[in-house]
Amino acid sequence: MSDLDNDLSNISKVLITGLTGFVGSNLQSYLKDDFLIQGISRTSSNDLISYEELDKSSFDESKAFIHLAGKAHDLKNTSDDSEYFNVNTELTKKLFNQFLDSDCEVFIYMSSVKATADEVIGVLSESNESKPVTAYGKSKLAAENYLLSKELPSSKKLFILRPCMIHGPNNKGNLNLLYSFVSKGIPYPFGKFDNERSFLSVDNLSYVIKELITNKSVESGVYNVADDDSLSTKDLVITIGETIGRKAAILNIPKPIVNLIAKIGDIIPFPINSERVQKLTENYLVSNEKIKKALNKDFPLNTREGIEITIKSFNK
Repeated sequence: MSDLDNDLSNISKVLITGLTGFVGSNLQSYLKDDFLIQGISRTSSNDLISYEELDKSSFDESKAFIHLAGKAHDLKNTSDDSEYFNVNTELTKKLFNQFLDSDCEVFIYMSSVKATADEVIGVLSESNESKPVTAYGKSKLAAENYLLSKELPSSKKLFILRPCMIHGPNNKGNLNLLYSFVSKGIPYPFGKFDNERSFLSVDNLSYVIKELITNKSVESGVYNVADDDSLSTKDLVITIGETIGRKAAILNIPKPIVNLIAKIGDIIPFPINSERVQKLTENYLVSNEKIKKALNKDFPLNTREGIEITIKSFNK
């Protein structure tokens, strides 16, 4: 056996669903120097194995299973509710049962803060009663409840992560819309809205996941994941401008007019609709106290540093 073979045999293997997605691709880059990564998808390819090919030996050979794949929240509300439960709930059940029947040690399920609440009064913590409104949130909570209902052997760990809004390179969300506003010189029209939101850098999320794989002192359970500090959307727009060297213009359009434009966007294709306005202007504060205490470490990036990395990736 060569020295390279010896080195590889000492590296733990990690199975990841959703590897080609936004979080998965960033996570792979973060973990690739410390773990052998095997991606799992609906169809197999040169680099990915399919769910049908995933068997007991695949789990037995792996230290951790990270389940990122899922059906994301459809902002256009065109998806059938059953699609969420088939993907987010039933697939998770099947994979977790395979994990329980194997020698794999760690199962990490990527849930969402939306499994608890679509609107937050105060600060969201793990102790809040879960009352999801959307099929997306309900399907995530149903998966959580199933995982937590199963008896977990003492040799295994289960971590359910509830991230808030994740951003980073290759992200395609509301940050892209805000970046587009600022980079094109389009004024941000929601200056009348005062809010505070929690964000999560994909680098900080990847850091947490790596710690959960390697840190044996962290107890199984449900953990919210968010950066330390919140930002208002106006502050976020200003930060984007500062990052790309272009002063952001902010308009103070009366709220009733903004809401009227958003309702028009609900009917015809338009960059702004009611749900997007809500996401950009609502308060949604998430506590990371539990996960920080469990890790007993600070996150690598503060909120502004993470935002700057994301914006610079857009700017390229």
